[in-house]
Amino acid sequence: MTLMFVPAVYAQEMPGDYAGVLKTLNKQGDYKDAVLKVNIPRNDLKVVVEGVATPTPFGFGGWVALTKGTGGMDVMMGDLVLTENEVNPVMSALLTNGLDVTALHNHFFFDTPRLYYMHVHGHGNAAELATKVKPALDLIGAQPPANASAATGRAITGTLDSAALAKIVGYPGEQTGPVYKITIGRPDIPLKEMGASINARMGLNTWAAFYGSDADAVVAGDIAMLDREVTPVLTSLRLNGIDVVAIHHHMTGTQPQVIFLHYWGKGPAQKLATAFRMAIEQTGARPKTTSAQR
Repeated sequence: MTLMFVPAVYAQEMPGDYAGVLKTLNKQGDYKDAVLKVNIPRNDLKVVVEGVATPTPFGFGGWVALTKGTGGMDVMMGDLVLTENEVNPVMSALLTNGLDVTALHNHFFFDTPRLYYMHVHGHGNAAELATKVKPALDLIGAQPPANASAATGRAITGTLDSAALAKIVGYPGEQTGPVYKITIGRPDIPLKEMGASINARMGLNTWAAFYGSDADAVVAGDIAMLDREVTPVLTSLRLNGIDVVAIHHHMTGTQPQVIFLHYWGKGPAQKLATAFRMAIEQTGARPKTTSAQR
């Protein structure tokens, strides 16, 4: 029975206009859950965070996503990973072409080069949106970072017991190279825009990326929260020794308002997973089982 349902869940045919978006942008992407996600990884950067050389999948993969609303209108949202000298040229290119910039913030402390994350938003048909966003995307990586240095961080060798991490957190993840990433949606927050559901692939999600070994790991991620969840999540993270590095919005004009929190931690992988689990238990993304049942 399970095999019969796999094609229905995963083998969605990409709409022709979305295939055209990938061609226009000259980027790779995939189509799932009614969302085209276009990948914009910063493979050109060698990022060191607090002395650790961190791979691109750990948190340096920008993206834009499109989904279909009503009346032939598509909704586009995205998160672009930018160096300091790219921020304002990219912002101007977006604004000049009629797109919105809804947030600009950090995800890390003590990172080299310094990176910023810019959230973008727009409405229109898919071809128009691709044409509008392309000039901004073409600026990313076109020039070396202004603060590039010879900083080198330590690489962490070894492997992660990803099955153990998934069991602790209560959700499965995906392995991309040396990084194990768990992404959790917030279906309890029914955001809609132009008739389209704003789901996990459009950016309404909580996630944790793990890199390293079972004994020596780092974790970074993002927690999506309603306003009443912010203080309980902050308290849980700090009690478990996890650093909070940013609190902000990603999207404007949403009802209810969603607040996002970025965090960073170092230590044994399963201890970090437990800390993440305890934080998400303070939100509507909590697993079906409690931490006491693990």
